[in-house]
Amino acid sequence: MEDKWWFVFLVILVISGSCAQGQLINGFYSLTCPSAEGIVRSTVEAHFNKDPTILAGLLRLHFHDCFVQGCDASVLVNGSYSERSSPSNMGLRGFDVIDDAKSQLEALCPGIVSCADILALAARDAVALSKGPSWPVPTGRRDGRVSLGSQPSSNLPSPLESVADMRKKFAAKGLDDRDLVTLVGAHTIGQTDYSDGSERVALDQNSQTMFDVNYFKNLRNGNGILESDQKLWGDAALRSIVQSYAGIINGLFGLRFDMEFQRAMIKMSSIQVKDRYRRRD
Repeated sequence: MEDKWWFVFLVILVISGSCAQGQLINGFYSLTCPSAEGIVRSTVEAHFNKDPTILAGLLRLHFHDCFVQGCDASVLVNGSYSERSSPSNMGLRGFDVIDDAKSQLEALCPGIVSCADILALAARDAVALSKGPSWPVPTGRRDGRVSLGSQPSSNLPSPLESVADMRKKFAAKGLDDRDLVTLVGAHTIGQTDYSDGSERVALDQNSQTMFDVNYFKNLRNGNGILESDQKLWGDAALRSIVQSYAGIINGLFGLRFDMEFQRAMIKMSSIQVKDRYRRRD
């Protein structure tokens, strides 16, 4: 029995040491809450069965969280002057899914699983349920304590921005041109609001609930819905990336986009993370 607990102690030390260096790890909750990832997935799936469009909302929610103060769940904070209240975050959906998963996890493993990790896991599961790729999500994020409504507009890309401005905002987060095009490719299951916000329009008119490369084919054919999306085709460097995903023969390059999207998501999900073992600020 003593040998068993000594082994557990050593494993915890290894995990602690890794996170103390600002690193996330796969299976962070394997000892403290082994059902965590399964609970998040089943929760996302349950909400998906009621409303298939919620998957795009969860993916967007994680993106908006990471681009403002890093992936720390500060987008979830509800208040008059929080990120959630910013005009840039109007139309965000999926808060109820995260709340549902968090409630279940608190009942099973109180105080263990962070909302920031739930957001990252839910985004991965949303892609997988859209017939897209699935990948191991490094976990160990700590939730932030600061959420300012003034920050989203200066950090989040806008649908009306120039390519140069989009590049600057992605570069500020350590993301390059390939990351930009790849992550914007999430619009394959995305939607946008029109007029008064009551009408939602799919950003991929051909297969709006399927995670595929049709979105890039739309850009190649001049059928992008958002102005900022279509501008990707107008930039020579970005166009070559769009073309590599769109391909010539149907489906030929789908696997490549799947692989690149996994890589880009892991990279984005690591932006300015607050790890679980550093001093709380």
